[in-house]
Amino acid sequence: MSYEITASRKRPQNFHQMAGQEFVVATLENAITTERIAHAYLFSGPRGVGKTSSARILAKSLNCELGPTTEPCGKCNNCKEITNGSSMDVIEIDGASNTSVNDVREIKDEVLFAPSSSRYKIYIIDEVHMLSNSAFNALLKTIEEPPPYIIFIFATTEIHKVPATIRSRCQQFNFRLIDADTVKQRLIEACNEMNLRYEDDALFWIAKEGTGSMRDSYTLFDQVVAFSDDHITLEKIREKLGLVGLDQMNQLCEYILEGNVSSVLNYVEDILIKGVSVEQFIIDLTEYYRSILFLQSGIDRESLLGFSVDRFNGKVIEGYNRTQLEKAIEDLLKLYRDIRYSLNQRYELELTLTKFCSLTNFFTSRELYDKIKELQDNNQSHPVSQVDQKKK
Repeated sequence: MSYEITASRKRPQNFHQMAGQEFVVATLENAITTERIAHAYLFSGPRGVGKTSSARILAKSLNCELGPTTEPCGKCNNCKEITNGSSMDVIEIDGASNTSVNDVREIKDEVLFAPSSSRYKIYIIDEVHMLSNSAFNALLKTIEEPPPYIIFIFATTEIHKVPATIRSRCQQFNFRLIDADTVKQRLIEACNEMNLRYEDDALFWIAKEGTGSMRDSYTLFDQVVAFSDDHITLEKIREKLGLVGLDQMNQLCEYILEGNVSSVLNYVEDILIKGVSVEQFIIDLTEYYRSILFLQSGIDRESLLGFSVDRFNGKVIEGYNRTQLEKAIEDLLKLYRDIRYSLNQRYELELTLTKFCSLTNFFTSRELYDKIKELQDNNQSHPVSQVDQKKK
């Protein structure tokens, strides 16, 4: 059986389908309702959070035959053409490929002509920060005094590269990363539409790996669907993508806590021989110790831990102090940076893990000073008598 989520199905078709951008949606809907439409918008934020999708939705809302409306019908010719990318009045431009001043001059010539079949002629320029300085200067006058039927929508992942003269002439909207719970809910909806069975932990892992990007999460979701048949499970993800499962991490870190070097090295051998890369192993182990550190700090939110609290090994949680966990995470981050230049990545990993077997003996210089001072204070409060000294 074939499962597919097409690009158009992934992309929101109206503002209500936008995930995690409530402030942006509310402001744009209010502007449309009150007919306070600006001539230039600047959408900024991380990749895959809905900037370009919002620009298309705004274009449909303004040019829909039933509009301007906050709920474009999606059925009229204008809506269909914008969705298909074939509208003569909604022009999408890739700022990374059209960076020269000549490209902008073409826009300046085109804006003199009214839209052919819509209310507005809308220019959506993606990655606008890639335009050259001369291109920005050429665009400046057009943005400042555009014809009444022209609207510019700029999208960028690097707003600091957009000149202040451009930013000051645009209404700015900052898009945020989308929290894992919201992404997971969208993935659940996709599974229901496709009649797929799923484990909550599996979908949550996908949402977490998307790091706040809905597009990245959908891309990973498509990959997982391709090898999951009709049932998405965390075990299949771990097996196919070469990940270390939580149960394995619990057991490994318990061996490390006990200082059992032979068991640690044998267990690592069993994990790596199944196809887990050294880099992925370090990533998973770092994330595990990070979760233990969070638990010790009283943080039990599943969206941060990736799993429910009861899934973690209680011995490991109680076996380390904060300083030791911070040391472990710091060493693993350094190891990840160093292995790219290593003669043998596996040797580096094994050396680090054997050192971790004595991690419970690690103290900072400050902690050592405090312990020495405590011993000195105890000796001063309980001085050895002269009789005891003579006996010695």
